[in-house]
Amino acid sequence: MLGIGGAVVWAQIEGDRGIAPVASTGDFEVSGIEVNTTGASADEARNAGWHTATRLAWQKLWAQRGSGGPAPALDDGTLSGMVSAVAVEHEDIGPHRYIARLGVVFDRARMAGYLGLQGGGARSAPLLVIPLLYQGGVASVFETRTPWQKAWADFHTGESVIDYVRPGGGGADGLLIDAGQVGRRSRNWWRTILDQYGAEDVLIPIARLERQWPGGPVKGTFAARYGPDNHFLGAFELTAPSEDKVPAMLADAVRRIDGIYAQALAAGQLNPDPSLNSRPQIDPKLVASIVDKLPPPTAAARSAVPGVAVTSGSGPAATVYQIQFVSPDAGAVDATQAALRGVPGVQSAVPSSLALGGVSVMRVGYSGDLEALAAALRAQGWKVTQGSGALMIRR
Repeated sequence: MLGIGGAVVWAQIEGDRGIAPVASTGDFEVSGIEVNTTGASADEARNAGWHTATRLAWQKLWAQRGSGGPAPALDDGTLSGMVSAVAVEHEDIGPHRYIARLGVVFDRARMAGYLGLQGGGARSAPLLVIPLLYQGGVASVFETRTPWQKAWADFHTGESVIDYVRPGGGGADGLLIDAGQVGRRSRNWWRTILDQYGAEDVLIPIARLERQWPGGPVKGTFAARYGPDNHFLGAFELTAPSEDKVPAMLADAVRRIDGIYAQALAAGQLNPDPSLNSRPQIDPKLVASIVDKLPPPTAAARSAVPGVAVTSGSGPAATVYQIQFVSPDAGAVDATQAALRGVPGVQSAVPSSLALGGVSVMRVGYSGDLEALAAALRAQGWKVTQGSGALMIRR
């Protein structure tokens, strides 16, 4: 049975099912530029087509991101200097004619000055993308390669305000993230997955493809959802006239869903779900009220006898005192220890009793009496309550 189980798990993760996401920079990509140019030769026609595509892409980019009005007139040399790549989506080359659909990528650093984007904008927290596809009555994410996963892998996320975390879909991705995960509500399982990918929340773009007849139109219904509770943000429909137009339709759908998520971010709807944070949430006012009600520490509560002299090298003898402090987490313990060691006259500070989320105890070696130590702590900004041979401190 163990052998069969191992074979099943291996069958779920083996195979070439992953699609690695493209490396995304902050460059601006303008796709779908149609050109039809002529020339004395095929090379000349192609060069003319690329120059035409660059000018058309600049006008389209200005319309999308400019401040209105016609795009500034830039010469071909200036535009060519701002182009970092040209993507050929489709092309037909003849002896004297060039017909193509191109994508033009503009360098962000060189283009930002013309678009007034030097200041940039705030991006979202890292958000895990789960591209869920329904087609043929089957729901899938990374179980098999899907055109919806490929559309998200090919999407250039660098210029988006959303910080997308896109799994490649290979290896254990198909085990950790499947179609059933979208319907789960367990925060513990969601935390495990998000920690695995370094994300703070989840985005669920959904595509449903319906084919009218073989080789005929393909209707796509798309929805943008987010969060472990699968909250709805928006939906729309697109139609591809034939099967070979489906990739272009899905690429357009990805860009539109990105726009929906960007609007949701601007409206404050994409803040990470606080229930996905496994760290304990402690109200500092509640802690302060509890500390105020605590009696001064007694000798019976101390783990070491006060008044014991300790020598520290060639320096003066130090006396060990107990200091109690509020410790909501390990970071507070480290910060308090570092602060105590920085107090003049303190020769040692060692935790003797830890209670994360409560009150911990630090054994402090101080070259002076208890009153002098209390005064030194008050001078450092601490609120000090003095007991019999011990202190309670808080900020």
